[in-house]
Amino acid sequence: MGILRRRLGDALLAVYLHGSAVSGGLRPQSDIDLLAVVGSGLTESQRNGLLTELLCRSGRHPAVPGGPRCLEVLVFCRFDLARGDYPARAEFVYGEWLREAFEAGESPVPERDPEYSLVLAQARQEAIALCGPPRNELLPEVPPEHVRQAMRDALPDLLDGLHGDARNVLLTLARMWYTVRTGKFVTKDTAATWAIARLPGPDAMTLDHARGAYLGELADDWQSRAGAARQVAGRMAEYVRRSL
Repeated sequence: MGILRRRLGDALLAVYLHGSAVSGGLRPQSDIDLLAVVGSGLTESQRNGLLTELLCRSGRHPAVPGGPRCLEVLVFCRFDLARGDYPARAEFVYGEWLREAFEAGESPVPERDPEYSLVLAQARQEAIALCGPPRNELLPEVPPEHVRQAMRDALPDLLDGLHGDARNVLLTLARMWYTVRTGKFVTKDTAATWAIARLPGPDAMTLDHARGAYLGELADDWQSRAGAARQVAGRMAEYVRRSL
């Protein structure tokens, strides 16, 4: 949080901790998820300074046991949050999936993405204020229709990322399925447990492997499970689409 205070200065209105750290406890590969709200748009200097420090502070993926955690930091402008547009607009985004592009010289810029609407919806439900007012004073209540549209729009890119990120994709699909059926956000392993009980045997076993790898109980090995991962991913994606 010191990086955010130092780089954003008086523009910083609040910092919220969300994700695994507050919803069910950090798992071996869980990121530290931070969401900041600022009172005005960031300057290029602020973005670049924030990026430089995060590249140094964030652990590389996959995180090394006992080493620094991967950081995920999203910065939203209060004005944009108040407008409630879809998809949500972020002033700044940092995550380890972006490291390669940033280290190659790409600069962070404001952007809109359906995923940011889902992050805001989940943060509104569970986030803890590290500084600033409680979450319901600054974070918007994302309409259910925006949540459903965000899932619909995010599905293609999510499925495209299956190769090389099977565990995360399968668990995210399970969480989408749970959320669209219940209207609530839960941890990935909780959603997986719920989904396993509703899948046929072979698919349930594949998802259970993803759950076990997420919890650190199994090796995160998908080399021999690529076909099975594609099958259960397609099945859960279809269940999500039918429920939207």
